[in-house]
Amino acid sequence: MRLHLDSIGLMAPGLPGWEAAQEVLRGERALEGESAPVFRPTLLPPNERRRTTALIKLALQTAEDALARSRYPMAELASVFVSAEGDGEIVDRICTALTLPDRPVSPTHFHNSVHNAPAGYWAIASGSRRFSTSLAAGADSFAAGLLEAAAVAALEQVPVMLLAYDYALPPALAGRGYVDAVFGVALILSADEAPGLAALTLELESGTALPPPLPPELAALAALRAHNPAAAALPLLTALASSASTTMTLPCHDGQTLRIGIER
Repeated sequence: MRLHLDSIGLMAPGLPGWEAAQEVLRGERALEGESAPVFRPTLLPPNERRRTTALIKLALQTAEDALARSRYPMAELASVFVSAEGDGEIVDRICTALTLPDRPVSPTHFHNSVHNAPAGYWAIASGSRRFSTSLAAGADSFAAGLLEAAAVAALEQVPVMLLAYDYALPPALAGRGYVDAVFGVALILSADEAPGLAALTLELESGTALPPPLPPELAALAALRAHNPAAAALPLLTALASSASTTMTLPCHDGQTLRIGIER
């Protein structure tokens, strides 16, 4: 499959947006800021924004960063949301409530507990009635989401926003899943021939592969990648930041790999 990359969004500690992050991704500046920033997305009306969680705010602010440089109105975008763990904050709160007398589970927490809650808030914010799906594929979540987004763009002939994100699990769940860091990435993709940041070719292959190595000067990013499945996007992002044409292979699910070609 051949796609065109229209724009990129990025949110993580020390990487507050794609424009600001490119120097770090090229190794020209050290990664700074170990704590997660406070995310304040402006897409949602105030009433809905008050009901959101840190994970949902991360997802929506990452989307905002990509939309700031996209030629597509957000209402025209199909979407693929990818999170390996879902909302750990909400899981922790609901489980805590279930241990209390009368089990006082908040209705807001309950409706935020479903895996596609961020996609629901996105639909409210964007007004999009295009295709949307929400996935989880463990450590291979980013590659699975990229493959899904490419298929939607090719088959439906619509622009697609891939949004991969996970938020560090709360203390009660720390170390019990895939996620111990904060990271969100958005790619807006299309199957048309309009100019963009790069052309991507994707090919699903049999076999296994290790994640592509990152240069020694990006050791801090390699550590981030080890603690958040969405950060499996980092080799792709570093190549895009350096304006290089290259090929890389990402581990994918079910004993397969995803070969990605980048043409500038």
